[in-house]
Amino acid sequence: MTERMHDGQLVVDEELAGELIAREFPALAGLPVVSVSGAGTVNAIFRIGDAVAARFPLEETSDADLASEALRLAEFAAASPFSAPEPLGIGTGDERHPSAWALQSWVPGEVADPFSLASAAAFAEDLGALIIALRAVPVGPRAFDGRGRGGVLADHDEWMSHCIAQGAGIVDVAGVSQAWASLRVIPTAGPHVMSHRDLTPLNLLVDGGRLTGVLDGGDFGPADRSLDLVCAWHLLSAGPRRMLREIVGASDDEWRRGAAWALQQAMGLVWYYETSNPVMAELGRSTVERVLGDPDVI
Repeated sequence: MTERMHDGQLVVDEELAGELIAREFPALAGLPVVSVSGAGTVNAIFRIGDAVAARFPLEETSDADLASEALRLAEFAAASPFSAPEPLGIGTGDERHPSAWALQSWVPGEVADPFSLASAAAFAEDLGALIIALRAVPVGPRAFDGRGRGGVLADHDEWMSHCIAQGAGIVDVAGVSQAWASLRVIPTAGPHVMSHRDLTPLNLLVDGGRLTGVLDGGDFGPADRSLDLVCAWHLLSAGPRRMLREIVGASDDEWRRGAAWALQQAMGLVWYYETSNPVMAELGRSTVERVLGDPDVI
């Protein structure tokens, strides 16, 4: 039995997913429902036929939350120069899976690998094009919603202290402590911009070494302009990383804040998922090593 990643984690298999899908969306009844394996930490994903995906949250989520997410997802899909899922509907759970769940269009592609694509200059160019396109969307009257990463770095001090304690023996926690102390005080590098907010390998689809699709656009919104730069340390080696920086025109402060957000995210992965999701834990370790070994950051 696979170890659960979260306390109270909801469980759904192909049989249950198929029953709920057929009940809520009769037009899809009879299509094959296949679990999509991967290292995702938020949803169980099922492919329905050739063109539809169902996302069942691993933690209870309301239909209002998913409706709000669908609006942002649609805006993201319109802004992205690469394919992105579009919302198709929201389903209701029952006592077997007490959470709302969502239907989206299926986007083909392979999940980006944080190692095999590390030296791919064309992939770095694609990431730069994506970030520039998202930043071009007007923020308007919207403001950062205060959730997760994307606001004030120092607000994450307590979390980083906890992660550093938990990460002892897994990563160079002395190096992480020293890096965070330096990075957390870097000032913001300009007004907030529209951001995907989670440009990690699992949310990027590739084919032939090029970016072809972007998943999980449901958090699209204003955030620190440095936040989407986390992909540089999650995915790229030094040369392509510098290329990405040149494409987006990041200043020293903007670039180093991007590294700070990558470090904050990675430190949560290395210990929290150490046994329950080794792929995510390994991503965390490799990102920490890239940040600590980057002369443009440390």
